[in-house]
Amino acid sequence: MSKFLEGQTAVVTGAGRGIGREIARELARLGARVAALARTGAEIDETAALIAGRGGQAQAIAVDLVDLAAVEGAMDLVAETLGPVDLLVNNHGSFRAFGPVWTVDAGEWWDDIEINLRGSFHTCRVLAPRMLARGQGRIINLVGGGTGGSFPHGSGYAASKAGLMRFTECLNDTTLSGGVRAFALDPGLVRTAMTELQLNSPAGREWLPGIRGLFEEGVNVPPTRAAGVVAAIAEGCFDALAGRMLRGVDDLEDLAAQIPRILAEDLRSLRLTGVDLPKL
Repeated sequence: MSKFLEGQTAVVTGAGRGIGREIARELARLGARVAALARTGAEIDETAALIAGRGGQAQAIAVDLVDLAAVEGAMDLVAETLGPVDLLVNNHGSFRAFGPVWTVDAGEWWDDIEINLRGSFHTCRVLAPRMLARGQGRIINLVGGGTGGSFPHGSGYAASKAGLMRFTECLNDTTLSGGVRAFALDPGLVRTAMTELQLNSPAGREWLPGIRGLFEEGVNVPPTRAAGVVAAIAEGCFDALAGRMLRGVDDLEDLAAQIPRILAEDLRSLRLTGVDLPKL
């Protein structure tokens, strides 16, 4: 088995379960030292134990990503114990506000924005300059439903993910010349604790029936697909697509073959069409 990430350090947020745990395990399997971050200590302790049980190296760090000082402390601890960070995967996410904007709980709606967008801003704010100082690094921000289209009963989640997509583009354009690349990744519809809430809560059943319909139709992307895309990005296979969105459902060989067309037609980006905008 190739361990092309040997000697590298990766930070994975939301690593206590689901997609984040799968990404953390895959990166460790490929040789990376992995810092598993989440708010729930017991879950990331389990992730770290699973990695250690397979001979990998991992450290569990409980942190609230909305707290900038806490993020700074967590990243200092990672650097001290595992080494400088080569790869950051912002996988954490919140989607609890279901329904029209006048029915959702305003606090929950804003929590979705803060966790998804502000949390990713904080990790990038701390780690991007450290990566730039070393002249290398990759950042992967997980986006999702509503990134490129309307999501009327999931407006907070959609707004945060569309914002994260644009943030990723802006970040990449700021850091690319310094050797640091940022990517967006849509993992697809994965059966996770988040989707279980959509399926089983009263608000989810009322306002998001389409999610259940998709699962009943057999749409259920395994988390291993997102982990495989993260591994390919970490290997440098898709550096040409920095600043753009990759997907868990992508056939990676086909995607690689499409790179010239994607660049020529400016695809997989967040763009307005039919409108002339000034170049900033």
